[in-house]
Amino acid sequence: MERLLKVFIYKEGETPGFHQPYTRGIYASEGWFLKLMETSKKFVVRNPKKAHLFYLPFSSKMLRLTFSEQSSGGKKDLEKYLNTYVGLISRKYRFWNRTGGADHFLVACHDWAPYITGTCMKNCIRALCNANVGKDFKIDKDTSLPVTYIRSAADPLKDVGGKPASERSILAFFAGGMHGYLRPILLHHWENKEPDMKIFGPMSRDIEGKRLYREYMKSSKYCVCARGYEVHTPRIVEAIFYECVPVIISDNYVPPFFEVLNWEVFSVFVQEKDIHNLRNILLSIPEEKYEAMQLGVKMVQKHFFWHKIPVKYDLFHMTLNSIWNKRVLQVKTR
Repeated sequence: MERLLKVFIYKEGETPGFHQPYTRGIYASEGWFLKLMETSKKFVVRNPKKAHLFYLPFSSKMLRLTFSEQSSGGKKDLEKYLNTYVGLISRKYRFWNRTGGADHFLVACHDWAPYITGTCMKNCIRALCNANVGKDFKIDKDTSLPVTYIRSAADPLKDVGGKPASERSILAFFAGGMHGYLRPILLHHWENKEPDMKIFGPMSRDIEGKRLYREYMKSSKYCVCARGYEVHTPRIVEAIFYECVPVIISDNYVPPFFEVLNWEVFSVFVQEKDIHNLRNILLSIPEEKYEAMQLGVKMVQKHFFWHKIPVKYDLFHMTLNSIWNKRVLQVKTR
């Protein structure tokens, strides 16, 4: 990929929905990719005839925000807007029509992204945070985008790291809003039940509350990553940042880069129906295996980092590589 891949980015599209990255908060992944892709000298070409892939440079976050401010922020409105955009580029260029968009890709992190792109961009390769194989995510064509909650756009790697495995006294930690059906069940079974299970609802959003949240992650063996309204959660990457073994409780979720990363080496998957048995599942893992998983978390960290200038094997390269591999697979299986 490093030597071969060339990408053409359409200049069409008005800000803030297009060409304007949002690089903080829960939807930061799409913003960082957009920012780094549009400034890339290695992969981007000006001549579309030289391109292998074509990037649709919109931000699902910014589109949602813009339409909300205009009091017309429904899914149908966003879908119609993107359909109009596809019509524009298909009339102006010949590249969309020759493949039906199969060599085009998008990167989107908003919960609604699978729906609003599911018809007008159905043939495109979609890097989606909301990677629900039981719904709109097509595992043979789409790729799972990590949800990275970036608190500081100036320093995306701030506070990375945690305590050594031997100094982590908490068995499992979770704190978060009661989004969706699963988290209330988690609290019902485990809030204030065992001293080594630090399971809470939402913590304070002030400076001290955020510091305490990070300290819990840095001091816990396992960090519970329970789905919210949708299957994805930023806690997976947060756990990796703070060197805490992720415990993923989200049926039908497709973890990022599953094609190249063996997630079972550095994380634990628990079915939603087994949440009542969570502590026993974690206690049944031998200490040696836990230590190996925690070491695995440290080893894969580099794949989940955003850098202002992309570094080989980082999140920018991993995402682009996943998209490229999906396209190569499509061509091979025709």
